[in-house]
Amino acid sequence: MNFATLPTVDVASVPADGLVLDVRESDEWAAGHVEGALHVPMSDFVARFGEVTEAVADGRRAYVMCRVGGRSAQVTQYLVQQGIDAVNVDGGMLAWEGAGRPMVTDDGSPASVL
Repeated sequence: MNFATLPTVDVASVPADGLVLDVRESDEWAAGHVEGALHVPMSDFVARFGEVTEAVADGRRAYVMCRVGGRSAQVTQYLVQQGIDAVNVDGGMLAWEGAGRPMVTDDGSPASVL
């Protein structure tokens, strides 16, 4: 699979009100995620694709994120093939955390990246 033509942005380019689509698994999500992100694990993606299309129905761009960018690249490619405006977030949650962008947990504990 060739990701050379895949639309990609760095974490600094993700707007604060952007639609972040987190495709990591539930344990990774629980450890820390972007507030307001849509969590659809890659393993559930096809079954839950309707949630994604609903979230981007108003033409919003999806900023797809995983831990480092491999899974999100695959999902981004799929979304683009479906005609959805999607970009892969380069470096994923590790880059997000490294850039000091805010992260939250559902239980209020300190956020981290698994």
